[in-house]
Amino acid sequence: MTASHPREPQSRDRQPRDSQPRGPQSRDSQPRGPQSRDPQPHDPHHPDNPGQSSPVDHSPSSPPLDDFASRVLDVVDSIPAGRVMSYGDIAEYLGAGLGPRQVGRVMSVYGGAVAWWRVIHSDGTPAPGHDSRALRHYLAEGTPLRSARPPVRVDMRRARWPGR
Repeated sequence: MTASHPREPQSRDRQPRDSQPRGPQSRDSQPRGPQSRDPQPHDPHHPDNPGQSSPVDHSPSSPPLDDFASRVLDVVDSIPAGRVMSYGDIAEYLGAGLGPRQVGRVMSVYGGAVAWWRVIHSDGTPAPGHDSRALRHYLAEGTPLRSARPPVRVDMRRARWPGR
């Protein structure tokens, strides 16, 4: 893993990614978040289904996106389908002096705007409470698994992405 990040830092006054307009030429101009996804009425975790939890806080009161959060989301955006990184892998890759818990915090607040299922614990398990949703993504992307039964576990030796 490298200690530097190839992208220029973004301004600290950016709004959460799920509220920013995005376009085809720039990743920063493509719609993200709940408004950019096709509604899935059968999904009990979809934000349009009241009374159910979501893997991310989509509220307009989310704190502004700081440089570290922006860099975390950029790394998650770069993880190829079928590959994963642990929270600690991302922290080490960024070399910002912050650890896996800070990466987890970013993912809990802004992770719905990116492929959140590609960021997992170092033991290969997805975020707590999201096994079944993550498993659907893993199967669709061909992510190597050690177990498709609870607890779902990704094969870290085969699926870990080094972050190039």
